[in-house]
Amino acid sequence: MCQVSSFLFQLHLLGGCRRQSRSPTDRKLCGLALIVVGIMVQVSLNKTLKITDPTASAAPIILIGVGVVIFFISFFGCCGAFKENHCMVTTFAVLLSLIVIVEIAAAIVGYVFRNKLSTIVHDSVTEMISKYEKGTPEFKETVDNLQHNLKCCGVNGSSDWKNFTSKGNSVPDSCCKNVTKGCGIGTMTDSDKVYQQSCSAAMETFLKNNILWVIVAAVVIAILQLLGIVFACCLIKGIRDGYEVM
Repeated sequence: MCQVSSFLFQLHLLGGCRRQSRSPTDRKLCGLALIVVGIMVQVSLNKTLKITDPTASAAPIILIGVGVVIFFISFFGCCGAFKENHCMVTTFAVLLSLIVIVEIAAAIVGYVFRNKLSTIVHDSVTEMISKYEKGTPEFKETVDNLQHNLKCCGVNGSSDWKNFTSKGNSVPDSCCKNVTKGCGIGTMTDSDKVYQQSCSAAMETFLKNNILWVIVAAVVIAILQLLGIVFACCLIKGIRDGYEVM
């Protein structure tokens, strides 16, 4: 939404605004939004799924970086347009171009991560479940939330728990369809009481569905940013040619 505001702002400048007083809040909010989203994604990766592969964390970190850059270059874009300052508008256009390049790099990282998704998720879930029995209460809560929220049990199914627990034919209560204290005791293969879906597959599906929406949003934002660069270049040409915005 903030990218649309940026585009309309550039269009408004070219169409006839003469040094009107307007706050750069929209672009700053856009940068802040990217920072917040990036932090939320990073926290979710570390809290919901203990992914240790650095590739998985690269995309949200890049998102945070882009948000910080957008927040600071808002000064050049808005002030340069208000003052019809050739140098500032040029700086804005160059920095926005660099952001597009960084976003393309982030898209490549996301594509590589998508190809490695199955392996990363499977290894991460296996590691989490193998450490469950001796884990801290906080760690156990993380695994329990994963199984309860995704309605799954074990890496490849509920029977996986026999390799990671000393309780025989039992699973954590979070595997139960109706969670009650002790509901997982002796119910490992009971499909009426315990989820049989693989947590590895459930997490992979969840991530792939969200990645699709991220890709769509990234394409739309990139297009709007390219239009912003084009209009900034037009404004630069107008300033250079001595064009006075009506």
